[in-house]
Amino acid sequence: MGRVTGFARINKEMATSSEPIWRQYRDQFPITGRLVYLNHAAVSPLPRRSAEAIKRLADDTLEFGSLHYDQWLDTYEQLRVLAARLIGAERGEIALMKNTSEGIATVAMGLDWRPGDRIVAFREEFPANRYPWLRLESQRADVVWLSINDSLDTIDRACRGAKLLAISFVQYLSGFRADLKAIGEICRRHGCFFLVDAIQGMGAFPLNVRESHIDALAADGHKWMLGPEGCGILYVRKERQNSVFPMEFGWTNVAGYNDYASRDMELRPDAGRYECGTLNTIGCYGLRASIEFLLEVGVERIGPAVVALADQLAEGAVAKDYQLLGERTPEHSAGIVAINKAGVDSRKIVRDLKEQGILAAPRQGWVRLSPHFYISPEEIDRVVAALP
Repeated sequence: MGRVTGFARINKEMATSSEPIWRQYRDQFPITGRLVYLNHAAVSPLPRRSAEAIKRLADDTLEFGSLHYDQWLDTYEQLRVLAARLIGAERGEIALMKNTSEGIATVAMGLDWRPGDRIVAFREEFPANRYPWLRLESQRADVVWLSINDSLDTIDRACRGAKLLAISFVQYLSGFRADLKAIGEICRRHGCFFLVDAIQGMGAFPLNVRESHIDALAADGHKWMLGPEGCGILYVRKERQNSVFPMEFGWTNVAGYNDYASRDMELRPDAGRYECGTLNTIGCYGLRASIEFLLEVGVERIGPAVVALADQLAEGAVAKDYQLLGERTPEHSAGIVAINKAGVDSRKIVRDLKEQGILAAPRQGWVRLSPHFYISPEEIDRVVAALP
């Protein structure tokens, strides 16, 4: 079990305003008038501007069908540019996906695997970043299964001669935030393909694919990026794109996809080669607005606020005799707190909290709490007081 160390607190005097960050953007989240929402690790509520963007497209197609199709294309392009900006990539390294699973599977299926190839994976991963490696392990690759608690030296040894390492930025249950820079440097040194499942951290914590030597990254938008479900991104480093073949193949994978009479199957010259047909247009409208919003707020400001709220939850729960899953430290803490209490069913705790207008999630015998930056410290106090 875990303990709490190095608690942070939200700075009451932010650099750009005398108001705390949660108060500055509170009006973007009408849900705060109904719920204390601590389930961003599952599905986030939409900010007002993202919901409005979705409604605008719905109304436009209601009245005009595809008359303004050029605006749809512009939205796809803007989303690629904004997503690239969020992670320090180039626009041509971003593909638009349905979800994280599709992004990970694109890489897992698209690499040229040979008998004896070695993969480094982690036992605590969400199934989306576990099943593809189990499948390859049963067919032709060898998998070294590590724990996220293993040392960097252990990871270094495992990566020697390995073809790929896959890890989550933030673990879905414990909230452990990986040291991507250190792991990326290990992968770079050993020539090991570095794949990151970023869904539980992207949007809440700064992330730079160049600084961390990340070769590919996948994330759906409906968690910490505050977007709708069914619309995400896949980043593939430009230098790696020719080594990841698009196994899911449709009309828009090819360079001349606008020429319907063409039968030339030459791939698009960028990450668009991984887009296999019509995109989730209404989802792209929502996710574009959400990423614009996050960039306006500043992810560098969001991360400390999220950690401070999660630390406050963890400290309060421990004071009421709850156990933490994992140790919270300044280096590895994120926005997820998993707690349980001896003799108390976690599902009942979640149900009781819901009756009091507090939304959490039961996960594998734990109560998982995941606040975003717009939640107030006073609401966290209310949650702690409501814990049995």
